Amino acid sequence: MRARRRRRAPLLHGILLPALALAAWPAQAAAQPAPAADVQRTSVAAEIRSSAGGKLRDFYAPRGYWPLWIERGRVGPQADALIALIEGADADGLKPKDYGARELKALAKDADASGDPRLLARADIALSRAFAALAGDMRKPSRKVKVRYLDPEVEPKDEEPKEILRAAAVAPSFVDYVRSIGWMSPIYVKLREARTDFAQRWGGLPQVPVPADVKLRPGMKAGAVALRRRLGLASGAAYDKALVARVKAFQADHGLKPDGVAGAATIAALNRGDDHYDRLIALNLERARLLPGPQVRHVVVDAASARLWYFSKGAQDGTMKVVVGAKESQTPMMAGMVRYATLNPYWNVPSDLVERKLAPRMLNGASLTKLRYEALSDWSANARKLDPAAVDWRAVADGRTELRVRQLPGGDNAMGKVKFMFPNDLGIYLHDTPSRDLLAKPARQFSNGCVRLEDAQRLGRWFFGKPLKPASDKPEQHVPLPQPVPVYLTYLTAVPLGDGVRFLPDVYGRDGV
Repeated sequence: MRARRRRRAPLLHGILLPALALAAWPAQAAAQPAPAADVQRTSVAAEIRSSAGGKLRDFYAPRGYWPLWIERGRVGPQADALIALIEGADADGLKPKDYGARELKALAKDADASGDPRLLARADIALSRAFAALAGDMRKPSRKVKVRYLDPEVEPKDEEPKEILRAAAVAPSFVDYVRSIGWMSPIYVKLREARTDFAQRWGGLPQVPVPADVKLRPGMKAGAVALRRRLGLASGAAYDKALVARVKAFQADHGLKPDGVAGAATIAALNRGDDHYDRLIALNLERARLLPGPQVRHVVVDAASARLWYFSKGAQDGTMKVVVGAKESQTPMMAGMVRYATLNPYWNVPSDLVERKLAPRMLNGASLTKLRYEALSDWSANARKLDPAAVDWRAVADGRTELRVRQLPGGDNAMGKVKFMFPNDLGIYLHDTPSRDLLAKPARQFSNGCVRLEDAQRLGRWFFGKPLKPASDKPEQHVPLPQPVPVYLTYLTAVPLGDGVRFLPDVYGRDGV
Protein backbone atom coordinates (compact mmCIF):
# COMPACT_ATOMS: atom_id res chain seq x y z
CA MET A 1 0.00 0.00 0.00
CA ARG A 2 1.38 3.39 -0.93
CA ALA A 3 2.01 5.78 1.92
CA ARG A 4 -0.50 8.57 2.06
CA ARG A 5 1.01 11.98 1.38
CA ARG A 6 0.70 14.13 4.48
CA ARG A 7 -1.50 17.15 3.76
CA ARG A 8 -0.79 20.41 5.47
CA ALA A 9 -3.77 21.94 7.22
CA PRO A 10 -4.64 25.45 6.05
CA LEU A 11 -3.18 28.35 7.94
CA LEU A 12 -5.26 31.09 9.49
CA HIS A 13 -3.62 34.14 11.08
CA GLY A 14 -0.28 32.35 10.86
CA ILE A 15 -1.07 29.26 12.99
CA LEU A 16 -2.08 25.71 12.33
CA LEU A 17 -5.74 24.92 12.93
CA PRO A 18 -6.48 21.77 14.96
CA ALA A 19 -7.56 18.78 12.87
CA LEU A 20 -10.75 18.35 14.87
CA ALA A 21 -11.79 21.92 14.20
CA LEU A 22 -11.14 21.52 10.47
CA ALA A 23 -13.13 18.29 10.32
CA ALA A 24 -16.12 20.09 11.77
CA TRP A 25 -16.04 22.84 9.11
CA PRO A 26 -18.44 22.54 6.16
CA ALA A 27 -16.90 22.18 2.72
CA GLN A 28 -17.75 25.75 1.74
CA ALA A 29 -16.23 27.25 4.86
CA ALA A 30 -13.11 28.36 3.03
CA ALA A 31 -15.20 30.61 0.85
CA GLN A 32 -17.07 32.21 3.76
CA PRO A 33 -15.91 34.51 6.56
CA ALA A 34 -15.02 32.63 9.73
CA PRO A 35 -17.44 33.13 12.65
CA ALA A 36 -16.30 35.73 15.14
CA ALA A 37 -15.92 33.13 17.91
CA ASP A 38 -13.62 31.03 15.71
CA VAL A 39 -11.56 34.06 14.79
CA GLN A 40 -11.18 34.97 18.44
CA ARG A 41 -10.21 31.42 19.44
CA THR A 42 -7.68 31.45 16.63
CA SER A 43 -6.27 34.69 18.05
CA VAL A 44 -6.16 33.09 21.50
CA ALA A 45 -4.32 30.12 19.98
CA ALA A 46 -1.77 32.49 18.49
CA GLU A 47 -1.20 34.04 21.91
CA ILE A 48 -0.89 30.58 23.52
CA ARG A 49 1.69 29.69 20.89
CA SER A 50 3.82 32.67 21.81
CA SER A 51 3.40 32.21 25.57
CA ALA A 52 3.18 28.49 26.41
CA GLY A 53 6.51 27.01 27.33
CA GLY A 54 8.09 23.97 28.91
CA LYS A 55 5.96 20.90 29.43
CA LEU A 56 2.70 22.73 28.69
CA ARG A 57 3.94 23.39 25.19
CA ASP A 58 4.12 19.60 24.70
CA PHE A 59 0.36 19.52 25.23
CA TYR A 60 -0.64 22.59 23.25
CA ALA A 61 1.60 22.12 20.19
CA PRO A 62 -0.01 18.91 18.81
CA ARG A 63 -3.44 20.55 19.02
CA GLY A 64 -2.33 23.67 17.14
CA TYR A 65 -2.22 25.64 20.42
CA TRP A 66 -6.01 25.55 20.48
CA PRO A 67 -7.33 26.67 23.89
CA LEU A 68 -8.68 24.08 26.32
CA TRP A 69 -10.64 26.25 28.74
CA ILE A 70 -11.98 29.00 26.44
CA GLU A 71 -15.45 28.62 24.89
CA ARG A 72 -17.22 31.23 22.76
CA GLY A 73 -14.79 33.91 23.77
CA ARG A 74 -15.14 33.27 27.49
CA VAL A 75 -13.61 31.05 30.13
CA GLY A 76 -15.75 27.89 30.20
CA PRO A 77 -17.60 26.38 33.19
CA GLN A 78 -14.88 23.76 33.61
CA ALA A 79 -12.77 26.53 35.12
CA ASP A 80 -15.35 27.06 37.88
CA ALA A 81 -15.32 23.30 38.50
CA LEU A 82 -11.53 23.31 38.78
CA ILE A 83 -11.49 26.28 41.16
CA ALA A 84 -14.10 24.59 43.38
CA LEU A 85 -11.98 21.45 43.39
CA ILE A 86 -8.89 23.42 44.38
CA GLU A 87 -10.76 25.20 47.17
CA GLY A 88 -11.70 21.79 48.60
CA ALA A 89 -8.22 20.26 48.20
CA ASP A 90 -7.89 19.95 51.98
CA ALA A 91 -10.01 16.80 51.61
CA ASP A 92 -7.20 15.34 49.48
CA GLY A 93 -4.52 16.19 52.02
CA LEU A 94 -3.34 18.99 49.72
CA LYS A 95 -3.04 22.74 50.28
CA PRO A 96 -5.42 24.89 48.16
CA LYS A 97 -2.97 27.80 48.20
CA ASP A 98 -0.48 25.70 46.23
CA TYR A 99 -2.76 25.85 43.17
CA GLY A 100 -3.69 29.55 43.23
CA ALA A 101 -7.49 29.47 43.21
CA ARG A 102 -7.70 33.19 44.03
CA GLU A 103 -5.36 34.12 41.19
CA LEU A 104 -7.23 31.88 38.76
CA LYS A 105 -10.53 33.52 39.69
CA ALA A 106 -9.13 37.00 39.13
CA LEU A 107 -7.49 36.06 35.84
CA ALA A 108 -10.65 34.41 34.51
CA LYS A 109 -12.74 37.42 35.54
CA ASP A 110 -10.42 39.88 33.82
CA ALA A 111 -10.22 37.75 30.68
CA ASP A 112 -14.01 37.45 30.44
CA ALA A 113 -14.54 41.14 31.02
CA SER A 114 -12.06 42.27 28.39
CA GLY A 115 -12.28 39.51 25.79
CA ASP A 116 -8.61 40.30 25.11
CA PRO A 117 -6.98 37.26 23.42
CA ARG A 118 -3.81 37.83 25.44
CA LEU A 119 -5.69 37.63 28.75
CA LEU A 120 -7.76 34.66 27.56
CA ALA A 121 -4.55 32.88 26.56
CA ARG A 122 -2.99 33.65 29.94
CA ALA A 123 -6.08 32.26 31.66
CA ASP A 124 -6.04 29.11 29.53
CA ILE A 125 -2.37 28.43 30.26
CA ALA A 126 -2.77 29.14 33.98
CA LEU A 127 -5.80 26.86 34.27
CA SER A 128 -3.98 24.07 32.42
CA ARG A 129 -0.95 24.44 34.68
CA ALA A 130 -3.07 24.35 37.85
CA PHE A 131 -5.13 21.40 36.64
CA ALA A 132 -2.09 19.34 35.68
CA ALA A 133 -0.48 20.05 39.06
CA LEU A 134 -3.61 19.22 41.05
CA ALA A 135 -4.47 16.04 39.15
CA GLY A 136 -0.86 14.88 39.31
CA ASP A 137 -0.65 15.49 43.05
CA MET A 138 -3.94 13.67 43.64
CA ARG A 139 -2.49 10.59 41.96
CA LYS A 140 0.83 10.57 43.84
CA PRO A 141 1.15 7.61 46.21
CA SER A 142 1.70 8.17 49.91
CA ARG A 143 4.62 6.76 51.83
CA LYS A 144 2.14 5.75 54.53
CA VAL A 145 0.72 3.00 52.34
CA LYS A 146 2.85 0.01 51.37
CA VAL A 147 1.71 -1.93 48.32
CA ARG A 148 3.57 -4.65 46.50
CA TYR A 149 3.49 -4.11 42.73
CA LEU A 150 3.96 -7.29 40.73
CA ASP A 151 4.10 -5.84 37.22
CA PRO A 152 5.42 -2.61 35.72
CA GLU A 153 2.00 -1.94 34.18
CA VAL A 154 0.50 -1.26 37.62
CA GLU A 155 3.36 0.62 39.25
CA PRO A 156 2.50 4.27 40.03
CA LYS A 157 4.08 6.67 37.58
CA ASP A 158 4.55 10.43 37.60
CA GLU A 159 2.36 11.51 34.70
CA GLU A 160 3.54 14.32 32.49
CA PRO A 161 1.26 17.41 32.24
CA LYS A 162 0.64 16.63 28.56
CA GLU A 163 -0.76 13.19 29.47
CA ILE A 164 -3.01 14.58 32.20
CA LEU A 165 -4.32 17.34 29.94
CA ARG A 166 -4.82 15.07 26.93
CA ALA A 167 -6.95 12.68 28.98
CA ALA A 168 -9.12 15.61 30.05
CA ALA A 169 -9.33 17.02 26.54
CA VAL A 170 -10.72 13.79 25.06
CA ALA A 171 -13.29 13.21 27.82
CA PRO A 172 -16.88 13.14 26.50
CA SER A 173 -17.61 16.16 28.70
CA PHE A 174 -14.64 18.15 29.98
CA VAL A 175 -16.69 19.96 32.62
CA ASP A 176 -18.16 16.69 33.93
CA TYR A 177 -14.71 15.14 33.95
CA VAL A 178 -13.46 17.91 36.23
CA ARG A 179 -16.55 18.00 38.43
CA SER A 180 -16.55 14.23 38.94
CA ILE A 181 -12.75 14.03 39.39
CA GLY A 182 -12.84 11.55 36.53
CA TRP A 183 -9.14 10.67 36.68
CA MET A 184 -9.51 9.17 40.17
CA SER A 185 -11.07 5.90 41.30
CA PRO A 186 -14.83 6.18 42.00
CA ILE A 187 -14.06 4.72 45.43
CA TYR A 188 -11.69 7.59 46.12
CA VAL A 189 -14.14 10.21 44.84
CA LYS A 190 -17.03 8.93 46.97
CA LEU A 191 -14.86 8.65 50.07
CA ARG A 192 -13.52 12.16 49.48
CA GLU A 193 -17.07 13.52 49.32
CA ALA A 194 -17.99 11.51 52.40
CA ARG A 195 -15.04 13.01 54.31
CA THR A 196 -16.37 16.51 53.68
CA ASP A 197 -19.94 15.55 54.58
CA PHE A 198 -18.75 13.70 57.68
CA ALA A 199 -16.83 16.74 58.90
CA GLN A 200 -19.89 18.92 58.38
CA ARG A 201 -22.11 16.52 60.31
CA TRP A 202 -19.84 15.60 63.20
CA GLY A 203 -16.92 18.01 63.22
CA GLY A 204 -16.69 20.93 65.61
CA LEU A 205 -18.84 19.40 68.35
CA PRO A 206 -17.77 19.74 72.00
CA GLN A 207 -15.06 17.17 72.66
CA VAL A 208 -16.23 16.41 76.19
CA PRO A 209 -15.79 12.86 77.53
CA VAL A 210 -18.89 10.76 78.09
CA PRO A 211 -18.74 8.51 81.21
CA ALA A 212 -18.12 4.95 80.07
CA ASP A 213 -19.20 3.19 83.25
CA VAL A 214 -22.94 3.35 82.61
CA LYS A 215 -25.22 2.32 79.75
CA LEU A 216 -27.46 5.21 78.75
CA ARG A 217 -30.93 4.34 77.46
CA PRO A 218 -33.84 6.25 75.93
CA GLY A 219 -36.36 7.42 78.51
CA MET A 220 -33.85 7.99 81.29
CA LYS A 221 -34.75 11.08 83.28
CA ALA A 222 -31.19 11.89 84.24
CA GLY A 223 -27.60 10.98 83.45
CA ALA A 224 -27.36 12.14 79.83
CA VAL A 225 -25.87 15.58 80.48
CA ALA A 226 -22.45 14.82 78.97
CA LEU A 227 -23.97 12.82 76.12
CA ARG A 228 -26.25 15.69 75.10
CA ARG A 229 -23.42 18.17 75.22
CA ARG A 230 -21.06 15.90 73.26
CA LEU A 231 -23.65 15.60 70.47
CA GLY A 232 -24.36 19.33 70.35
CA LEU A 233 -27.88 19.30 71.82
CA ALA A 234 -29.44 21.75 74.24
CA SER A 235 -28.35 21.33 77.85
CA GLY A 236 -30.39 18.96 79.96
CA ALA A 237 -30.30 15.56 81.61
CA ALA A 238 -33.13 13.67 79.88
CA TYR A 239 -32.66 10.97 77.26
CA ASP A 240 -35.49 12.32 75.10
CA LYS A 241 -36.55 11.79 71.47
CA ALA A 242 -34.13 14.42 70.18
CA LEU A 243 -31.21 12.65 71.84
CA VAL A 244 -32.37 9.25 70.56
CA ALA A 245 -32.45 10.59 67.00
CA ARG A 246 -29.02 12.15 67.39
CA VAL A 247 -27.50 8.97 68.85
CA LYS A 248 -28.99 6.90 66.02
CA ALA A 249 -27.55 9.27 63.43
CA PHE A 250 -24.12 9.10 65.08
CA GLN A 251 -24.25 5.31 65.23
CA ALA A 252 -25.28 4.99 61.58
CA ASP A 253 -22.41 7.26 60.47
CA HIS A 254 -19.84 5.40 62.58
CA GLY A 255 -20.62 1.84 61.53
CA LEU A 256 -22.57 0.98 64.69
CA LYS A 257 -26.00 -0.57 65.09
CA PRO A 258 -28.40 2.43 65.07
CA ASP A 259 -30.52 1.42 68.06
CA GLY A 260 -30.40 4.77 69.88
CA VAL A 261 -28.83 3.21 72.98
CA ALA A 262 -25.51 4.67 74.14
CA GLY A 263 -23.79 1.43 75.07
CA ALA A 264 -20.09 0.71 75.45
CA ALA A 265 -19.29 0.71 71.70
CA THR A 266 -21.15 3.98 71.07
CA ILE A 267 -19.56 5.75 74.04
CA ALA A 268 -16.12 4.50 73.00
CA ALA A 269 -16.70 5.92 69.51
CA LEU A 270 -17.81 9.26 70.97
CA ASN A 271 -14.77 9.44 73.22
CA ARG A 272 -12.33 8.80 70.37
CA GLY A 273 -13.12 12.29 69.14
CA ASP A 274 -13.33 13.96 65.74
CA ASP A 275 -9.63 13.77 64.94
CA HIS A 276 -9.56 9.98 65.19
CA TYR A 277 -12.17 9.49 62.51
CA ASP A 278 -10.81 12.17 60.24
CA ARG A 279 -7.37 10.55 60.40
CA LEU A 280 -8.96 7.19 59.63
CA ILE A 281 -10.78 8.55 56.58
CA ALA A 282 -7.58 10.29 55.45
CA LEU A 283 -5.61 7.02 55.74
CA ASN A 284 -8.18 5.18 53.64
CA LEU A 285 -8.13 7.96 51.07
CA GLU A 286 -4.40 7.34 50.74
CA ARG A 287 -5.15 3.67 50.05
CA ALA A 288 -7.89 4.51 47.55
CA ARG A 289 -5.59 7.07 45.88
CA LEU A 290 -3.57 4.15 44.46
CA LEU A 291 -6.54 2.74 42.54
CA PRO A 292 -6.95 3.71 38.88
CA GLY A 293 -9.71 5.78 37.35
CA PRO A 294 -12.73 3.97 35.87
CA GLN A 295 -11.52 4.43 32.31
CA VAL A 296 -8.95 1.72 33.03
CA ARG A 297 -10.44 -1.78 32.90
CA HIS A 298 -9.57 -3.26 36.28
CA VAL A 299 -10.63 -5.25 39.34
CA VAL A 300 -10.51 -4.09 42.97
CA VAL A 301 -10.63 -6.46 45.94
CA ASP A 302 -11.12 -4.92 49.39
CA ALA A 303 -10.04 -7.27 52.17
CA ALA A 304 -11.64 -5.19 54.95
CA SER A 305 -15.19 -5.34 53.55
CA ALA A 306 -14.55 -8.63 51.67
CA ARG A 307 -15.97 -7.28 48.42
CA LEU A 308 -14.83 -7.12 44.80
CA TRP A 309 -15.64 -4.52 42.15
CA TYR A 310 -14.83 -4.44 38.45
CA PHE A 311 -14.71 -1.36 36.23
CA SER A 312 -14.41 -0.43 32.56
CA LYS A 313 -15.30 2.39 30.16
CA GLY A 314 -15.73 4.94 32.94
CA ALA A 315 -18.21 2.97 35.06
CA GLN A 316 -18.55 0.17 37.59
CA ASP A 317 -19.64 -2.98 35.77
CA GLY A 318 -20.39 -5.12 38.82
CA THR A 319 -19.57 -6.18 42.36
CA MET A 320 -19.70 -9.36 44.43
CA LYS A 321 -18.89 -10.79 47.83
CA VAL A 322 -15.56 -12.52 48.39
CA VAL A 323 -13.88 -14.49 51.17
CA VAL A 324 -10.41 -13.18 51.99
CA GLY A 325 -7.55 -14.04 54.31
CA ALA A 326 -8.03 -14.57 58.01
CA LYS A 327 -6.11 -12.46 60.54
CA GLU A 328 -3.44 -15.17 60.71
CA SER A 329 -3.13 -15.46 56.91
CA GLN A 330 -3.86 -11.97 55.64
CA THR A 331 -4.60 -11.08 52.05
CA PRO A 332 -1.74 -8.68 51.22
CA MET A 333 -2.02 -5.25 49.67
CA MET A 334 -0.71 -5.87 46.19
CA ALA A 335 -1.39 -5.15 42.52
CA GLY A 336 -0.71 -7.20 39.44
CA MET A 337 -2.01 -8.26 36.05
CA VAL A 338 -4.53 -11.08 35.64
CA ARG A 339 -3.03 -12.87 32.66
CA TYR A 340 -4.84 -16.19 32.38
CA ALA A 341 -7.53 -18.45 33.81
CA THR A 342 -6.98 -22.04 34.85
CA LEU A 343 -9.91 -24.41 34.31
CA ASN A 344 -10.23 -27.70 36.22
CA PRO A 345 -7.53 -26.50 38.62
CA TYR A 346 -5.56 -28.47 41.16
CA TRP A 347 -5.35 -27.07 44.68
CA ASN A 348 -1.85 -27.04 46.08
CA VAL A 349 -2.52 -27.49 49.78
CA PRO A 350 -0.54 -25.02 51.94
CA SER A 351 2.26 -26.76 53.81
CA ASP A 352 0.93 -25.80 57.23
CA LEU A 353 -2.42 -27.44 56.42
CA VAL A 354 -0.67 -30.58 55.23
CA GLU A 355 1.20 -30.66 58.54
CA ARG A 356 -1.67 -29.77 60.86
CA LYS A 357 -4.68 -31.41 59.22
CA LEU A 358 -3.87 -33.85 56.44
CA ALA A 359 -0.88 -35.73 57.95
CA PRO A 360 -2.75 -36.59 61.20
CA ARG A 361 -5.57 -38.07 59.11
CA MET A 362 -3.07 -40.23 57.24
CA LEU A 363 -1.64 -41.43 60.56
CA ASN A 364 -5.17 -42.38 61.61
CA GLY A 365 -5.62 -44.63 58.60
CA ALA A 366 -7.20 -42.35 55.98
CA SER A 367 -6.50 -42.97 52.30
CA LEU A 368 -4.89 -40.09 50.40
CA THR A 369 -6.20 -41.52 47.13
CA LYS A 370 -9.79 -41.81 48.35
CA LEU A 371 -9.62 -38.24 49.63
CA ARG A 372 -8.63 -37.27 46.06
CA TYR A 373 -5.19 -35.88 46.91
CA GLU A 374 -1.75 -36.56 45.44
CA ALA A 375 1.66 -36.38 47.13
CA LEU A 376 4.43 -34.95 44.93
CA SER A 377 8.20 -35.05 45.05
CA ASP A 378 8.73 -31.26 44.91
CA TRP A 379 7.17 -27.93 43.82
CA SER A 380 8.45 -27.95 40.25
CA ALA A 381 6.31 -28.29 37.14
CA ASN A 382 7.78 -31.76 36.54
CA ALA A 383 7.31 -33.16 40.04
CA ARG A 384 6.85 -36.94 40.41
CA LYS A 385 3.84 -38.51 42.06
CA LEU A 386 4.73 -40.31 45.27
CA ASP A 387 3.27 -43.50 46.67
CA PRO A 388 1.36 -42.36 49.80
CA ALA A 389 2.48 -45.53 51.58
CA ALA A 390 6.12 -44.50 51.11
CA VAL A 391 5.64 -41.09 52.77
CA ASP A 392 6.86 -40.61 56.35
CA TRP A 393 3.63 -39.05 57.59
CA ARG A 394 4.96 -38.86 61.16
CA ALA A 395 7.82 -36.65 59.98
CA VAL A 396 5.33 -34.50 58.04
CA ALA A 397 3.02 -34.15 61.07
CA ASP A 398 5.97 -33.24 63.31
CA GLY A 399 7.16 -30.57 60.87
CA ARG A 400 10.45 -32.34 60.14
CA THR A 401 9.55 -32.92 56.50
CA GLU A 402 7.73 -30.53 54.17
CA LEU A 403 5.57 -32.35 51.63
CA ARG A 404 3.79 -31.02 48.57
CA VAL A 405 0.21 -32.25 48.34
CA ARG A 406 -2.39 -31.22 45.80
CA GLN A 407 -6.12 -31.84 45.58
CA LEU A 408 -7.41 -33.25 42.30
CA PRO A 409 -9.93 -31.29 40.21
CA GLY A 410 -13.58 -32.01 40.90
CA GLY A 411 -16.73 -30.81 42.56
CA ASP A 412 -15.15 -30.68 46.03
CA ASN A 413 -11.89 -29.04 44.96
CA ALA A 414 -11.17 -25.97 47.08
CA MET A 415 -10.49 -23.95 43.90
CA GLY A 416 -13.88 -24.81 42.41
CA LYS A 417 -13.96 -24.84 38.61
CA VAL A 418 -11.66 -21.92 37.81
CA LYS A 419 -8.95 -19.69 39.18
CA PHE A 420 -7.74 -16.37 37.76
CA MET A 421 -4.00 -15.96 37.90
CA PHE A 422 -1.88 -12.84 38.42
CA PRO A 423 1.51 -14.54 38.87
CA ASN A 424 3.19 -13.90 42.24
CA ASP A 425 5.43 -15.79 44.62
CA LEU A 426 2.89 -15.63 47.46
CA GLY A 427 0.43 -17.96 45.71
CA ILE A 428 -2.40 -15.40 45.82
CA TYR A 429 -5.13 -15.53 43.17
CA LEU A 430 -8.87 -15.20 42.61
CA HIS A 431 -10.78 -18.48 42.51
CA ASP A 432 -14.11 -20.24 42.52
CA THR A 433 -15.23 -22.06 45.67
CA PRO A 434 -17.62 -24.92 46.47
CA SER A 435 -17.97 -23.65 50.06
CA ARG A 436 -20.87 -21.21 49.89
CA ASP A 437 -21.67 -20.94 53.61
CA LEU A 438 -18.88 -18.49 54.39
CA LEU A 439 -20.14 -16.09 51.70
CA ALA A 440 -23.36 -15.65 53.69
CA LYS A 441 -21.51 -14.28 56.72
CA PRO A 442 -21.24 -10.49 57.28
CA ALA A 443 -17.51 -10.80 58.05
CA ARG A 444 -15.70 -12.97 55.51
CA GLN A 445 -12.05 -13.15 56.56
CA PHE A 446 -11.51 -16.93 56.59
CA SER A 447 -9.17 -17.96 53.76
CA ASN A 448 -5.46 -18.66 53.68
CA GLY A 449 -4.88 -15.42 51.78
CA CYS A 450 -6.44 -16.15 48.39
CA VAL A 451 -9.72 -14.57 47.28
CA ARG A 452 -12.75 -16.85 46.99
CA LEU A 453 -15.36 -15.49 44.56
CA GLU A 454 -19.10 -15.40 45.04
CA ASP A 455 -19.65 -15.75 41.28
CA ALA A 456 -16.54 -16.86 39.43
CA GLN A 457 -18.44 -17.58 36.24
CA ARG A 458 -19.79 -14.03 36.08
CA LEU A 459 -16.32 -12.60 36.56
CA GLY A 460 -15.03 -14.99 33.92
CA ARG A 461 -17.59 -13.73 31.41
CA TRP A 462 -16.48 -10.18 32.16
CA PHE A 463 -12.81 -11.09 31.70
CA PHE A 464 -13.27 -13.02 28.46
CA GLY A 465 -16.51 -11.66 27.02
CA LYS A 466 -17.98 -15.18 26.89
CA PRO A 467 -18.71 -18.14 29.21
CA LEU A 468 -15.65 -20.09 30.34
CA LYS A 469 -15.89 -23.81 29.56
CA PRO A 470 -13.09 -26.41 29.68
CA ALA A 471 -12.36 -28.24 26.46
CA SER A 472 -12.22 -31.60 28.31
CA ASP A 473 -11.80 -33.13 31.76
CA LYS A 474 -8.05 -32.56 31.58
CA PRO A 475 -6.68 -30.83 34.71
CA GLU A 476 -5.11 -27.39 34.66
CA GLN A 477 -6.27 -25.99 31.31
CA HIS A 478 -4.71 -22.53 31.00
CA VAL A 479 -6.64 -19.95 28.98
CA PRO A 480 -4.81 -16.62 28.37
CA LEU A 481 -6.80 -13.40 28.59
CA PRO A 482 -7.10 -11.53 25.29
CA GLN A 483 -5.79 -8.50 27.20
CA PRO A 484 -4.30 -8.71 30.73
CA VAL A 485 -6.41 -6.92 33.34
CA PRO A 486 -5.02 -5.07 36.40
CA VAL A 487 -6.18 -6.31 39.80
CA TYR A 488 -5.70 -4.30 42.99
CA LEU A 489 -5.92 -5.90 46.43
CA THR A 490 -6.50 -3.15 48.99
CA TYR A 491 -7.73 -2.67 52.55
CA LEU A 492 -10.40 -0.05 53.21
CA THR A 493 -11.66 0.28 56.78
CA ALA A 494 -13.59 3.47 55.97
CA VAL A 495 -15.85 3.23 52.94
CA PRO A 496 -18.48 5.58 51.50
CA LEU A 497 -22.04 4.50 52.28
CA GLY A 498 -24.95 6.58 51.00
CA ASP A 499 -24.25 10.10 52.22
CA GLY A 500 -21.99 8.97 55.06
CA VAL A 501 -19.05 6.77 55.95
CA ARG A 502 -19.06 3.19 57.13
CA PHE A 503 -16.22 2.29 59.48
CA LEU A 504 -15.19 -1.37 59.41
CA PRO A 505 -13.29 -3.41 61.98
CA ASP A 506 -9.53 -3.28 61.52
CA VAL A 507 -9.25 -7.07 61.34
CA TYR A 508 -5.64 -7.03 60.17
CA GLY A 509 -4.50 -4.31 62.58
CA ARG A 510 -3.11 -2.10 59.81
CA ASP A 511 -4.70 1.26 60.66
CA GLY A 512 -2.65 2.34 63.66
CA VAL A 513 -4.71 5.49 64.25
